Amino acid sequence: MASLIFVTGGVVSSLGKGLSAAALAAILESRGLKVTLVKLDPYLNVDPGTMSPFQHGEVYVTDDGAETDLDLGHYERFVRTPTRQLNNATTGRIYSNVISKERRGDYLGATIQVIPHVTNEIKDWVVRAAEGYDVAMIEIGGTVGDIESLPFLEAIRQLGVEYGRNAMFMHLTLVPFLRAANEKKTKPTQHSVKELRSIGIQPDVLLCRSEIELTEDERAKIALFTNVPKKAVITALDARHSIYGIPQMLLAENLDEIVIERLGLEEKAVRPADLSDWEDVVDRLVNTEHEVTVGMVGKYVEHHDAYKSLTEAITHGGLRQRIKVNIKRLESDDFADNDLSALQDLDAILVPGGFGERGFEGKVNAIRYARENGIPYLGICYGMQAAVVEFARNVCGLEGAHTTEIDPETPHPVIGLITEWLDASGKVETRDEDSDLGGTMRLGGQECRLQEGSLSRSLYGKDIIRERHRHRYEFNNRYRDEVRKHGMV
Repeated sequence: MASLIFVTGGVVSSLGKGLSAAALAAILESRGLKVTLVKLDPYLNVDPGTMSPFQHGEVYVTDDGAETDLDLGHYERFVRTPTRQLNNATTGRIYSNVISKERRGDYLGATIQVIPHVTNEIKDWVVRAAEGYDVAMIEIGGTVGDIESLPFLEAIRQLGVEYGRNAMFMHLTLVPFLRAANEKKTKPTQHSVKELRSIGIQPDVLLCRSEIELTEDERAKIALFTNVPKKAVITALDARHSIYGIPQMLLAENLDEIVIERLGLEEKAVRPADLSDWEDVVDRLVNTEHEVTVGMVGKYVEHHDAYKSLTEAITHGGLRQRIKVNIKRLESDDFADNDLSALQDLDAILVPGGFGERGFEGKVNAIRYARENGIPYLGICYGMQAAVVEFARNVCGLEGAHTTEIDPETPHPVIGLITEWLDASGKVETRDEDSDLGGTMRLGGQECRLQEGSLSRSLYGKDIIRERHRHRYEFNNRYRDEVRKHGMV
């Protein structure tokens, strides 16, 4: 049986539950434990695939083809366990499962209710996701007190009773610092724990987000009012240099020892924590030897979480050579009128994924600038498709070349729907206009064979690679010979 650690948040959202859970998981993994992480999201969408990046940030795609919360990206960057469909569940997914069972008659005529049917579905999901691991960390999205979170909180309360010593609760709160009064306020944390206890959950550990270290007196006060041992009231400061310093910070607070003692994991945690890998990462981030600037030309650049995995990947790319990578976020709409002066001093340009017409021509103009000026360019998803459109128009001379997502009547549909086929005259035979947008894409890991002699082949160093996909539209192979003839592989 896996031990369960439930991670909840209070006072305000965006305190960093996902990062805190991932950092603790990294410490436990370094001690020899097999750890997985699960995110339970309280919104009614079945998954975040149809949600605007402005509202929710990026959609993280797992290798097995799930569109999930961006916290799963943090999980995979912090622990060695790959995530899968079971690592993220939403209220919409849970209710969908319950309703499907009811329609099939699985409940044998019972009146379907939140308790026990919805809570049982949540518990079953958690147990399945935790199977085969020493520790499963279960993060509950949202903030304690939100009406949407109640079924999840009730479910984990029940699991806490059923698992006994094999379950514990970690609550993340805010201890604000009021500069005018020059003091920290513990009252929001007290009220947040009171709210949690009112629904039957007593936290075992408090992670108190604060700008300034809590004093011994402040920790004692919080412990007294929340019924949490003083040693388990932990200051969670902002990381000085990088989020990758958080495991070292939590280790310094002995959080792993508290967890292992509480869950009785002494026999499984066979070695002391070794965070030398993390120390090396932080050292490489801080002590750089070179600096480059990468321009990210996108349509959701105002929301920093919209391209989280890409920005982290670019940063990781610089680590190995001790290169500081500055990411310059550029709104693609700004380049629609051909004023490209903002691109002049960039060392490289990246155009990320996206959907819809807005900003597309600006991306195409930025791509042309990169190609004509010899600036290294990387197109991810929509950015690759836009690069094909630009090349077809301006190098191959295919006037009006486009993606059928934007122009279904284009004379040269170099990018088209996966399900779209063209007859000899070039007219569209079938279109999937009325299909749902959710779950209709090519999703998840897929093997790609890299052509001998290509740049991709030399960079990867192997013939067959596996990368994750998330798209409905693809390159139209009818144009393969034409673009290859002009130099695009």
